[in-house]
Amino acid sequence: MKVTADTNVLTRAALLDDPTQGAAAAKLLREATLIAVSLPCLCELVWLMRHGAKLSKEEVATTIRDLLETGNVVMNRPAVEAGLALLEAGGDFADGIMAHEGKWLGGETFVSFDRQAVKLLSEQGEAAQFLT
Repeated sequence: MKVTADTNVLTRAALLDDPTQGAAAAKLLREATLIAVSLPCLCELVWLMRHGAKLSKEEVATTIRDLLETGNVVMNRPAVEAGLALLEAGGDFADGIMAHEGKWLGGETFVSFDRQAVKLLSEQGEAAQFLT
């Protein structure tokens, strides 16, 4: 079966915080021939892991990298790598995703009121501007 995973399925499988749902999610993910993971799903998953489960950025990055390397998982790898680069630099995964996708859509400069996001993206060589 080819599936698109909802955030709650990935969360249960990653955190095993509900034994019944965790087992069902893990079984589905093992048996699926293809697991499509959308960017919004990953952004929600990272937020839940960081803010709900209070996992470190390293633990979250490892989980996302493990997903990337799973043979039956498909996702927008360049966007996910951009999100991971910002997360691992101390920023928000979602900001990296937005900057990457915006550039892909034709945007030239990431603009934000988030000073840290602009700083980190600029340090990575991306065009970014703090909006005042």
